[in-house]
Amino acid sequence: MGAKDLSVTSDPEGSRPPARRRSPFNSVKFFVFCHSLLQLAQLLVSGYMKSSISTIERRYGLSSQKSGLLAAFNEVGNTVLIVFVSFLGSRVHRPRFIGGGALLAGLASLLMALPHFVGGAYDYTDRISSSGENSSGLCQSESPLATSSSNQSCSRPESPAQLGVYPLLLMGQLLLGIAAVPIQPFGISFIDDHASRKNSPLYLGILLAVTSIGPAVGFITGSLMLRFYVDFDKLPEAQIKLTHKDLRWVGAWWLGFLVAACLLFLTALPYLFFPRSISKEDADDVVESRPDSKQQQQTNPVQEISLLQFLKSFPHIALRTLRSPIYLLVVLAQVNLAALLAGLATFMAKFIERQFSQTVSFSTMMIGGVCIPLAVLGTVLGGVLMRRLNLSVSGASKLCTAAILLCVLSSTPLLFIGCPTQKIAGVFPPSSDVLPCSSGCRCPQEAFNPVCGSDGFEFRSPCHAGCITIATDPNNATNYTECRCVGGLGSAAPGTCGSGCSELLFPFVALLGVTSFIASFSQTPSYMMILRTVPTEDKSFAVGVQYMMFRVLAFMPGPVLYGSVIDTTCILWGKKCGKRTSCQYYNLDSFRQRFLGLQVVFVCGGLLCFLLTVVVLRRRAGRQEPQPAGKGGYELVSALSKEKGAEDLKT
Repeated sequence: MGAKDLSVTSDPEGSRPPARRRSPFNSVKFFVFCHSLLQLAQLLVSGYMKSSISTIERRYGLSSQKSGLLAAFNEVGNTVLIVFVSFLGSRVHRPRFIGGGALLAGLASLLMALPHFVGGAYDYTDRISSSGENSSGLCQSESPLATSSSNQSCSRPESPAQLGVYPLLLMGQLLLGIAAVPIQPFGISFIDDHASRKNSPLYLGILLAVTSIGPAVGFITGSLMLRFYVDFDKLPEAQIKLTHKDLRWVGAWWLGFLVAACLLFLTALPYLFFPRSISKEDADDVVESRPDSKQQQQTNPVQEISLLQFLKSFPHIALRTLRSPIYLLVVLAQVNLAALLAGLATFMAKFIERQFSQTVSFSTMMIGGVCIPLAVLGTVLGGVLMRRLNLSVSGASKLCTAAILLCVLSSTPLLFIGCPTQKIAGVFPPSSDVLPCSSGCRCPQEAFNPVCGSDGFEFRSPCHAGCITIATDPNNATNYTECRCVGGLGSAAPGTCGSGCSELLFPFVALLGVTSFIASFSQTPSYMMILRTVPTEDKSFAVGVQYMMFRVLAFMPGPVLYGSVIDTTCILWGKKCGKRTSCQYYNLDSFRQRFLGLQVVFVCGGLLCFLLTVVVLRRRAGRQEPQPAGKGGYELVSALSKEKGAEDLKT
């Protein structure tokens, strides 16, 4: 490029370029700062959604299968559009696309909170019957209206807003998935294009660190928000009768989406001011040559293909990539672990809540404050260990196999750390639905206000326990007395009896954290195996195919599969106006065995795939000439990807 060309692009030399350099929007460091904040806000929404899913399930009467589908639905839009990111690349104004995605994510987050504002207040047994004859929920055998009081609200047809809640939530999740498409790929490529070779790994490491802690921040935010009652903005404090430990408690799930929407809108604004290209670090002369380099990119044959040609070539390149046995085995192993992660992240808080009789906010805090940070630490240490030992592809496969084998050993005991199902009169152990002692009380079928009898049995409501009166002690604690179905003292206290083994919670969480830590050791080595076993020109595409398989085979079906398995352990479904709602009681032994058993199945699937990579690599290494010591995995990589080339690397 001649001096004449430079004068055209940088004129006037003495004023405009220096001013442009002084602008923060021409600094890659400022872009990294903005993108880190955006990634944090975006992943906060993802983590918050998973932390609130069981609360949304209870609020709107969803089955676990439906809530699993809701959690997975954001992957639908992401999967469909992610292919186009590979095609668009640097053809578009990447900062503006990122900003547009962030604004769309903010709108989607507002859409997720909308059902709370268009619907009525949360209805539960006592609130439904507050205008009826049996407002206390007690046994009133002489009242012929006791069975119909809870049906008064059913005489009014549901509003269109109530009927559209689930589709509205699905639409919000779909838009969140679409909004995420340009954010991470365009952000990483923009940083890599404009950062110096020395600083680029540091900047990408910062982004990956923020990516890792984002979901943890979302879970912790969920734990804080779910401590507020769902309708604290609609009801005066005096009318809020439920406590955190009540099985009917619903926290302010919508509040976090409003906070996330504000953060997303704020973090989107800077992207509207970034130029299409900025100064490259330590190479200011590149700024002036940027337009001509853009012309050079246009002469690149890869850039000249049309979208139709790209879509036609996509299946061919994908099949070529998937023909590599090592690549395929490693991706399948990662798919098993990703499906495991998707299911556990969605439902583990619910499992802890039910299994150990904990509040929703505390269970969520255990996941966000213990398990996710340990998984992040394991990922970092796995990369450090691989670098320190200078592991080859074969060494990486052995490290992954050892990590997952240890994961199997640490996760199996979790199947035996849990609580038996509490004794629930008329529900568990299975017996007649109607107890003779309360048959004359005419309890509403929909009644759900658990009480714990003085004899250790739990009842669905004071009416089902045959309680006739309410007593209040000097501390304003409520107690139900003269309960026909309760032996001994004949009294019952509000709330569930609980599973009775909450002391096992901390050993369980500790072992779960150790399992997360060990399993995450395989993440970095497995990524390096992929990058080192595909041809150089196919690396970016191979990573894209890998993420697509994650979404199609793991992130979308994983939560739905886990939710379906959880539903099979329900022993009492809620009812409202004759329709089935969310589950009220689970068989805790079946819940633990099936939920955690599915985890062991996925871990064993990952272990099998990694074992097969060790076998394949050993057989291939046996067909090659002995490799010189000290060269790491590069000779083996060459042998795997090009079938010849180890001789060249010996020099």
